[in-house]
Amino acid sequence: MPEWLRKLDQNAERWALLVFYTMLVGTMFIEVLRRELLAYSSIWGEEIVRYSFIYLAWIGAAAAVKERGHIRIDVILHYLGRRAKALVYMLGDIVMFVVAVIALYFSFETVLVSAKFGSVTHGLRISQVWFLSAVPIGFALVIIRLVQSFLRDLADLRAGRPVYEGDKLFD
Repeated sequence: MPEWLRKLDQNAERWALLVFYTMLVGTMFIEVLRRELLAYSSIWGEEIVRYSFIYLAWIGAAAAVKERGHIRIDVILHYLGRRAKALVYMLGDIVMFVVAVIALYFSFETVLVSAKFGSVTHGLRISQVWFLSAVPIGFALVIIRLVQSFLRDLADLRAGRPVYEGDKLFD
C-alpha cells in the first residue's frame, strides 16, 4: 500500500472531524459575539453549525467503527476465548454491515429526491443535497471501516492473534 494511502486510511476521519469541529466552534463563537454585542444573529450561522454537527456525527460514527469505540456491552466477551471473541466481533460487524447497507440505500434515495426537486436551505440558499449527503457519506465510510474491521479480525483469527478490541474508556 502506498504511504499516502496508508496515511489517508489512518487519519482521514480525524482531519475531517477537525475541520467540521473547528467550523462548528468558530461559527458558534462568532454568532454568540454577534448576538451579544450587536443584538443581531444570522440564519446562515445557525445552518452552518447545524450541518457541521451532522457531518461531525456521521464521520465520527465511522471513526468509532474503525477504532471499535462504539457503544457495546462486552461483559460476556471477557469470559470467551480468543477464537470465540473474534467470531462474536465478526458477527457484530456482519450485522452492522447489513444495517448500514440498508440505511445507505434509503439515505441515498432522500438525496436523489432532494436533487430532483432542487431543494435549497433557507439561510444559505444552496442545494440541500450537500447537507443531506452527510448521511450516505457517513454510512459509506462506516461500510468501508466495517469491511476493514472484518478483514482484520479474520487475519487475526487465522494467525492466532488476539482480536483487536479498541481502546477502553474505563478499565
